[in-house]
Amino acid sequence: MLQLTVLREQTDFVVAALNKKNYKNAAQEVAALLELDQQRRQVQNEHDELQSRANSIAKEIGALMKSGEREKAESLKSETSELKQRTKTLAEQLSAIEDEIQKALYKLPNLPHESVPAGRTAEDNEVVLQHGEIPTLHAGALPHWELIKQYDIIDFDLGNKITGAGFPVYKKQGARLQRALINFFLDEAMKAGYMEVQPPILINEASGYGTGQLPDKEGQMYHATADNLYLIPTAEVPITNIYRDEIVPVDKLPIKNAGYTPCFRREAGSWGADVRGLNRLHQFDKVEIVQISLPEKSYEILEEMSSYIQSLLQKLELPYRVLRLCGGDMGFTSALTYDMEVYSTAQGRWLEVSSCSNFETYQANRLKLRYKTESGKTQLLHTLNGSALALPRIVAAILENNQTPDGINMPKVLHPYLGFEKIG
Repeated sequence: MLQLTVLREQTDFVVAALNKKNYKNAAQEVAALLELDQQRRQVQNEHDELQSRANSIAKEIGALMKSGEREKAESLKSETSELKQRTKTLAEQLSAIEDEIQKALYKLPNLPHESVPAGRTAEDNEVVLQHGEIPTLHAGALPHWELIKQYDIIDFDLGNKITGAGFPVYKKQGARLQRALINFFLDEAMKAGYMEVQPPILINEASGYGTGQLPDKEGQMYHATADNLYLIPTAEVPITNIYRDEIVPVDKLPIKNAGYTPCFRREAGSWGADVRGLNRLHQFDKVEIVQISLPEKSYEILEEMSSYIQSLLQKLELPYRVLRLCGGDMGFTSALTYDMEVYSTAQGRWLEVSSCSNFETYQANRLKLRYKTESGKTQLLHTLNGSALALPRIVAAILENNQTPDGINMPKVLHPYLGFEKIG
């Protein structure tokens, strides 16, 4: 959530930054919000003045009663009663205005970092680097949705029978590949200094607002309405919310957490060839890394996180590229995002497998996640997270890029986890 002081003191900068993110009606919405803020301050000042007057009269009444001037005291009591009623009315007005301001602030996305390229769609994203050789496949090579049928390792029809489209059943070597990847990613995270966390996969409304999924992504989350709980879209949400309403000691920073969870996304409106097979699911597995850092360290940490995620792709022997997302393709809460994409040779296209983002103070402001400076002043921390990694498209690329006429070779780094070297 953006801070009112920033909107008030850097209005033109905020509007320009929101326009870079292609946020519609930025100037009008910021102006309306500042008008509400002006109303709030006026009502607050009037309320405080009346409260101060009421307190002063109360002391005066006490003095008059002690001196025996009861008649004057009673006269002032009637004024006090009127002041209390007016103060109560102003307090109600203040509360209503503050609710409006909060709702308006929740609607505004984070401001993009100065390095974010301008642009509206994925076509405008900047390729930062590309790594690895794209393999040449044998004649008759198949996309993963055909390979999984051939080797009977993932069953979409069975998942559709049990639940619905987008909920596959992994079995045999397919199930073991899932488990191997999860354990490999977690083991690597521990080696890199992350503390493993196993969080709940249902969150309350406060957690959704804390990391910015609410109200922005409300329609994309599965909602258990009887208990007003939401199935998580990513482990980022419960892990980051561990630190909601916390003042973190500086000597504990940076905080580094990693966690495996299933993730759930309605993906309303998704259709077509680009979402076929494992390319887009309603339920999928992912290992997430989360860091909480001092503001002056966060962009250095973002680069470290990006390098760490790339190291996983290198160990899996997958060709990949790193993109810096443009303003129009960035997430609602992000200030800067790197996407990692692997190349799927059978599909002939790049598949996103990780997003690594710095949210600066945006989530921390919602979460009230803070630290104290040496002078004792309370300041907001920065939050960061990255997929390390999301499994479906990693599995798709492993299956497609490593297929041979005699089976599918598994990356060497997974052999100890799998107990086999080839599918088929």
